[in-house]
Amino acid sequence: MTYELKEYPDRELMMMDLADRIASELRGTLAHEDRASLAVPGGTTPGPIFDTLSALHLDWDRVDVMLTDERWVPMGSDRSNTRLLRDRLFRDQAAAAHLIPLYGETATPEDSLDRLSAGVEAALPLSVVLLGMGADMHTASLFPGADRLEEGLSPKAPAVLPMRADGAPEPRMTLTARVLNGAMSKHLVITGAAKREALEKASKTKDVMAAPVKSVLKGMVVHWAE
Repeated sequence: MTYELKEYPDRELMMMDLADRIASELRGTLAHEDRASLAVPGGTTPGPIFDTLSALHLDWDRVDVMLTDERWVPMGSDRSNTRLLRDRLFRDQAAAAHLIPLYGETATPEDSLDRLSAGVEAALPLSVVLLGMGADMHTASLFPGADRLEEGLSPKAPAVLPMRADGAPEPRMTLTARVLNGAMSKHLVITGAAKREALEKASKTKDVMAAPVKSVLKGMVVHWAE
């Protein structure tokens, strides 16, 4: 096993503990660096983490926050991960944090790639990354069968890639495995028996293209609750 598994008695405790841990790691970075960077997932699972994290005291004006991936939809859309961040994380204490976007007001991700990549590259290496995982063993927008998955998993990948996959209704912009693995601290949060089983399957497979999350498991702390 290449990752550390931390089990919790319930989801609420897990979300609170994880928020505290992320804040502590960011404080640790800020103790010896001018700025810290945090990458987080979208979707419904991390919302409670953001709620707790936003109320915790640290020098948020020195923290750069980005998504691990974004759907290519307007920020007013219910499917926008950026909207989730603005609603759940960028408030209270964390309102002072700086957002590094993964979405641009262009027709396709490719049209905004250079500008968005430059913003991400300037904040690397990541201080802390928090990831989610799907039952199909994808993480960020590194989906099995995605059009540029092989490039996204390469150690020589650019920081950011557009990605399209059958399991994704719209184009995505995603951080690559190189960027995720370069983080000083890596966390994965999952809930339920099905995702626990998927994680174990991914850790044992030799086919990383079928289980992209395996590419980032080394050194990962996995947080799980039923």
